[in-house]
Amino acid sequence: MAFGGFNQQQNQAPLAEINMVPLIDVMLVLLVIFMVTAPLLTHAVKVDLPSAASSPVTPAEKIDLSIDGSGQLFWNATPMSKADIIVRLQETGLNAPDTEIHLRVDKNTRYEVIAEIMAASAGAGLGKIGFVTTPEK
Repeated sequence: MAFGGFNQQQNQAPLAEINMVPLIDVMLVLLVIFMVTAPLLTHAVKVDLPSAASSPVTPAEKIDLSIDGSGQLFWNATPMSKADIIVRLQETGLNAPDTEIHLRVDKNTRYEVIAEIMAASAGAGLGKIGFVTTPEK
């Protein structure tokens, strides 16, 4: 007959594949377990933290130094000479070194005058210097 026998050897290699479905199931279960237990581990150590009272922040003093186009100096809108401004800066640096200086300078002012005032401020220990400008429209 033309039918195959029971003892026929065929040259086929055995298939060796790993079934991935159980592996994925185990990994997803482990992922869920770690996601549930991770937040609990961060609060496991009880620490008695110290308490602190906060005081209201006092705003720093500010000085408006204005210089017009001709080099005239103004201390909080009061006209003064350069020598008087330097003396006032030194007094302020000794009494209140956290004072802010706001420079309002005309655009036609010589840089020499600005540099002298900035150097006198830095020499007096007043390092918080800012330029006040008007925004362009």
